[in-house]
Amino acid sequence: MNKYSYLIVFFIAFLTASTQAQNTTPKDSTSTNGVVSYEKGKEYILGGISVTGLQKFSEQTVRIYTGLVNGQPIKLPGDKLTSAIKKLYESKQFSDVDVYISKLDEKANTVYLQFDVNELPQLSTVKISGVGKSKSKELKKETELKKGTMVTDNLIVTTRNYIKKKYTDKGFLKTKVSLDTKKDTSDVNTVDMDIFIDKGDRVKIKEINFIGNKAMPASTLRGAMKNTKRKFLGRFWKSSKYILDDYKADLESILEMYSEKGYRDARILSDKLTWNDDNTINLDIKLEEGSQYRFDDILFIGNKKYTDEQLHNLLRIDKGDIYNGKVLKERISGDGTPTSQDIQTLYHNNGYLFSQVNAIETKVKNDSITVEVRIREDEPATIKKVTVSGNEKTNDHVIFRELRVKPGDLFSRQNIIRSIREIGQLGFFDANVTPDVKPDYQNKTADIDFSVVEKGGSQIELQGGYGGGSFIGTLGLSFNNFSIRNIFNKDAYKPLPMGDGQSLSLRLQASRTFNTYSFSFTEPWLGGKTPQSLSFSIYSSSQYRFDFRTNKVNRNESLSIIGASIGLGKRLSWPDDYFSLSQNISYQGIELQNYGYRVGSSNDIINQGTLNNLAYTVALSRNSSGPSLIFPSYGSEFIIRAKATFPYSLVNEKDYKEPDNLTNDQRQAFLADKYKWLEYYKLSAKGKWYTSLSQNNKLVLMSNFEMGYLGSYNSELGLTPVERYFVGGDGIAQGQLDGREVIGLRGYENNSLSLGPNGQNEGGAIYNKFQMELRYSITDKPSASIYTLGFLEAGNSYNNFSEFNPFQLKRSAGLGVRIFMPAFGLLGIDFAHGFDPLPGLTEKSGWQTHFIIGRQF
Repeated sequence: MNKYSYLIVFFIAFLTASTQAQNTTPKDSTSTNGVVSYEKGKEYILGGISVTGLQKFSEQTVRIYTGLVNGQPIKLPGDKLTSAIKKLYESKQFSDVDVYISKLDEKANTVYLQFDVNELPQLSTVKISGVGKSKSKELKKETELKKGTMVTDNLIVTTRNYIKKKYTDKGFLKTKVSLDTKKDTSDVNTVDMDIFIDKGDRVKIKEINFIGNKAMPASTLRGAMKNTKRKFLGRFWKSSKYILDDYKADLESILEMYSEKGYRDARILSDKLTWNDDNTINLDIKLEEGSQYRFDDILFIGNKKYTDEQLHNLLRIDKGDIYNGKVLKERISGDGTPTSQDIQTLYHNNGYLFSQVNAIETKVKNDSITVEVRIREDEPATIKKVTVSGNEKTNDHVIFRELRVKPGDLFSRQNIIRSIREIGQLGFFDANVTPDVKPDYQNKTADIDFSVVEKGGSQIELQGGYGGGSFIGTLGLSFNNFSIRNIFNKDAYKPLPMGDGQSLSLRLQASRTFNTYSFSFTEPWLGGKTPQSLSFSIYSSSQYRFDFRTNKVNRNESLSIIGASIGLGKRLSWPDDYFSLSQNISYQGIELQNYGYRVGSSNDIINQGTLNNLAYTVALSRNSSGPSLIFPSYGSEFIIRAKATFPYSLVNEKDYKEPDNLTNDQRQAFLADKYKWLEYYKLSAKGKWYTSLSQNNKLVLMSNFEMGYLGSYNSELGLTPVERYFVGGDGIAQGQLDGREVIGLRGYENNSLSLGPNGQNEGGAIYNKFQMELRYSITDKPSASIYTLGFLEAGNSYNNFSEFNPFQLKRSAGLGVRIFMPAFGLLGIDFAHGFDPLPGLTEKSGWQTHFIIGRQF
């Protein structure tokens, strides 16, 4: 009985009862044949409910299901009784429900009802044969065949169909599934279920044949089928399974390809599946291509804001071009990307929110199609109100200062997209910022609400490990949405004062052989009114000589660095406001105590004294990547940087040539004075491009190029011992504060490609690197962003220009994964293969595993 059968049962019962009521006398409530009579539509008092047909359930349980209560008024027939029967069916515990009047007391105006139910059997055990134990367990979970489940005809049918489809989708087209139930005698109204699966052999597609194709070769048509492929020796990236839904979608792809080539009348006359003797199948597809069409005249109607020439330049379709409906639609209304260049976007970017642009085919003559682009411009719309919702920690002003849409401005789609990008670049929110545009056609205005989902703005690093003969402990705290103005406001500690977009970090690392302490602070909007940043940092590091033979640390031999820097950055408005200019002044004091440090381009080793490094850095950068800071899908990043010290040796008239016959102490004193003030200049350039390869922006190609050069003012001084380039490995600098730049080149050990002239790991003066990385986003939820990647890299390090060869590169390739969790930062692992040998060796580097913590390539 289906879910509406109770209406029929009650209707029949109602007709029977009504007929009997007409044959009774007013004094007698019961007719001579025993059928209870009642008055149609009259309201009675419910005196009681009895239930028959029960096996496992109690009467009380059924009464609760009905929702009826003794003493309540009830009409016969009526909504309350109808609802009670419906509730019993919706409980999915009964297959049949009938209702009768068991007794009627006319004097007390009381009616007693009897519910006659048929309980569904419950599932006791399930046995699946024909597959392994693990697969059987998986199927039980997927089909939700649990003990106590009510066994219905629908459950049996859907279970059989689900299992069969599961295996046919894997290529087992002849899968047979039988399902039987038998009574379980050990319990009341329960059944055991036996499922037998006969998968048969996996069936593959042997041939895909096309009939009627003349304009398109069969190979091109097969290429348009993304999911349905032929059996082919060596094909591992795509199986040759036959999945009906995928096959139907691929047939549509064939027609789309014909349409893009001008064959808009192309159609599939028939498609047939045939079996071969070797348990493979052939797919025979019969086509009718039709004629190839071309564009004739393209006419613009209704345009006042822009001329025909301006719109034609944006449409980029000329008379005589092959007709392509997909391209026409994208050039008219957009391709769905933030950078789409189309006519509708042109209007939306310039205030015409209520404009409409449609392309209509008005004339088809022979093989030519005339298209009218009909435009209704309407009036420009202004922005009335801008709001932000979902920010519980971040203060409103931090978001509003990044928005490119303001009340009173003309509506602009590109400014909304730019605002989404700027919010994403803050790093405080989920990448999927959703703007809700509420247009008001009557007043020609629009309200915009930016809905954000906050993620953690703080990170903590607490770890311990063993390395270099000692235990290493690390404590790192990073607050990326800090509020320094509330630092003395105890009510703002939840657990820390947050919400003003400032960055504050503290890192401590210590072991027997070294210790490092650093503190930094950044205010991105100095004064709160202009995008001008102030940054400050201070740090200290000490390293002690470790004797691996005795496992002892000699603290009388040490290298100590103390440093500080202050910088200003400003967003520029020219050439566009993606550009920024930053300047920085830094100082380092490097104190040597019986600690050998190689200087210059000779074998000079200085082990006493203090080296001072006072430098100025200027950088011009442009960053249009977005919208996510973790997984950009469009745009680019460029930076040109110059760092230099004052050229002391060119103005102080000091003689840097070493005198003859110096004692060791005299020589150390001379070197300490010679390199008391370090001098150098550094030039570097880096560029990254992000190209989305999928409509949903989950597949992205990142291309990268970078290079750097370290030079000296005076050949007698040679290269500075600091600020070198160290190429190779994971690209992470650990406990090194001597200005070195660590450049990752996976597939090789850390810093292994930057040997100095003496074959020591001293760092290089020149480097270049090329990189291509294909990324796929698995999830971008606020709790964790995860993406996989495959990469090709090439780079190298050189000691001077005479060695520099931009094509003599160390190459590598590999796969990896990245996981970004707000509380811990970026974590990742790469498996990379280096195709070339390390300097001085002949055997290639081979496979390397790199763990990434706290940064990305």
